[in-house]
Amino acid sequence: MSNKSPPPRPAPRLYLATPDVDDPASLLAQLPDLLAAVDVAAVLVRLKETDQRTMISRIKALAPVVQNAGAALLVDGHAEIVARGGADGAHLASLAALEEAMPSLKPDRIAGVGGLATRHESMNAGEMGADYVLFGEPDPKGQRPSSQAIAERLDWWAELFEPPCVGFATSFEEAHDFAASGADFVLVGDLIWADPRGPKAALIEADAAIKKAFAAVAAGQG
Repeated sequence: MSNKSPPPRPAPRLYLATPDVDDPASLLAQLPDLLAAVDVAAVLVRLKETDQRTMISRIKALAPVVQNAGAALLVDGHAEIVARGGADGAHLASLAALEEAMPSLKPDRIAGVGGLATRHESMNAGEMGADYVLFGEPDPKGQRPSSQAIAERLDWWAELFEPPCVGFATSFEEAHDFAASGADFVLVGDLIWADPRGPKAALIEADAAIKKAFAAVAAGQG
């Protein structure tokens, strides 16, 4: 066994969730500027429920814009249309959904998962081959754990497991705290789109918050 210390942890990156996409035109107009403003690792496209052909065409419209900016495009659910839309993967809302989606996504595409209520479920997701686990998103009733509980789960996962963990931030403070707690990615959605200053200013602030947290952690480790 080697006693070498582990390599330094890479800086956390932003993961941007879109509003529900019905007509993608306004989003297509905003995305290039947003993705040029800060480093965004991936964009999670939330599609308004409609027929499959329409949803595929919406993914096809958005995918090149996201991918040309160097980000991955993931679809919220709908693993069955990921390949046909040219997306890079899917985010699944539960362990059961992950298990069902794995055959259509692997080995070529990303399979991320949330809805993990317990540590045991999180470990099961890792064993099933999830590419990342998400902690802190609201459940169907809009309930979510406390910020502290989410930060503790991120810290636990980052310490023990290899696959990346994602923290779902609903405020800039949470973005900072989750990055400090070991999140590899910080997912931001309504926080960005509902900001009265506009999404670009909000995205820049979220990016600054996670960079500040990481710099403080790195300084503490040095």
